[in-house]
Order: sequence, then C-alpha cells, then structure tokens
Amino acid sequence: MALFNIHFRSTSLVRSTQALLLLPNDIPAEEAAVNENYQREMKTLVLLHGYTGSCHDWLTGSRIQEFSNRYNLAVAMPTGENSFYLDQKGTGRAYGTFVGEELIAYLQKTFHIAMRKEDTFIGGLSMGGFGALHTGLLYPQHYSRIFALSSALIVHEVMGMKEGAGNGVADYDYYRAVFGEPSCLENSENNPEFLVKQRKERGEQIQPVFMACGTEDFLLQNNRQFRDFLITEGVELVYQESAGVHDWDFWNQYLEPAIRWLLGIE
Repeated sequence: MALFNIHFRSTSLVRSTQALLLLPNDIPAEEAAVNENYQREMKTLVLLHGYTGSCHDWLTGSRIQEFSNRYNLAVAMPTGENSFYLDQKGTGRAYGTFVGEELIAYLQKTFHIAMRKEDTFIGGLSMGGFGALHTGLLYPQHYSRIFALSSALIVHEVMGMKEGAGNGVADYDYYRAVFGEPSCLENSENNPEFLVKQRKERGEQIQPVFMACGTEDFLLQNNRQFRDFLITEGVELVYQESAGVHDWDFWNQYLEPAIRWLLGIE
C-alpha cells in the first residue's frame, strides 16, 4: 500500500492545496492471486471529511487503509476546510468545482485512476456526507455511486435563517457565505433536493445512494427527511439506522458495508 501526501496548485482554489491518496499497487503477487478484488481494474473512492476536519481524519479515525488494500480501492482524501464542498462567492472558493472536476482530472492525469465514472465513487461523513451527495449529484459524469454517513443535510435549516441568527455550530454570516442567500437556497444548485429535481426534469437517471445515521445522532431527522425525499423521487436508495451518535464508533460500523455496497459485493 502506497500513501501519497499530495500538494498541488489548484486552479479552483487559487493556491496550493493538499490531498492524501491511498494506492494499493504493491500487494504481493501471492496475495493478489487469492483476492478476487485484484482480478479487476482498481476502483477509486473520493472520501470527504467533516466540519472542522482535515484530509487526515479518515487515516487516523478509520480502517480505510485496510479496506483500500483489501478491496483494491484507491482512496483520495482532499482537504475541504469548512466549505461544505460548495462553490462560494469570491476568488479561490470554488470547492465544489475542485472536488467535482479538478481533483478527478488531476487523479486521471497523474495516477491514471478514476478514468471511468463506473469505476469512481464518492463518500463522506457529516459535512462530507453532504458534500458527497451534492458533488455526486452535480457531477454524475464522474461519480457512479454515492455513500453518505450522518450527513449534515441542513439546507432546510439554513433556508429559514435571518440575519443575526445562527446555531451552536456557526453564525449566520458563515452559512450565508457557504450556501448563498438563504432565501434563494430552495432553488439553488447548493441544494441537493433541487439538483435531484432538476436532473429528473432533464430525464436523467439519478445514481444509487447509500445512507446511514445513528438513532441518537442530532442529524437523524435531517437524514430521515432526505431519505423520504429520495424515496418519493424514485431514487435507488439503501438507508440504514442503528444505535449510535455522531462519532467514529458509528462511522466505522458502516464504512466497510458502504464500500462493499459501492463495489456490488454481497
């Protein structure tokens, strides 16, 4: 297993940015011979961290290195800061374009992975779960499947915010800068529900989605609401709940099942 710590200049962000990449390209031949996942081309997963996190979170909090090796899965973990992986106003804040377009192009050019959407997936937790859903829906030409754990699906809350308001996480000015004018968010591309409806109006098939959330998670109702929305819209969905809060114990419970689902492994 190779671990690349990549620093490269991003056109979208107008600065050097960081991403980590796990590349299981050095497995011994005798191990590959008895692992059916190495009888196919390597797949690629873009994995997004949560609010206040960094590209190192999955390495330090989860077993992603083990799963990358086991499932012949390249895993790219970009830095998203606190952006919700959305394009925002102002130079150097096109985080959505970065993850949706530029990162994929860089992986293709430099490592010759993620060459086909059928072999490329996106996933994340909390803010990164929102980012995975939004990015996958906005860039279906690159991502064929999406998984989202304990997703920060807070669009409806942000829609109702007024100047001077906020919550225990951030203030109004932050949410307005990230999501855009709250009163316009319902029909904005920053709203995953709008993206689903827009794509369906164009006659497009929405790619399959896997979601999971803990029954004691403060984001449970948000996830249930989006689950119900996807079901109503006829999107292929696997949704799971079990006891758990917003922490690595829960996310580690579902990371491998999510990866197996991405790969179509029963």
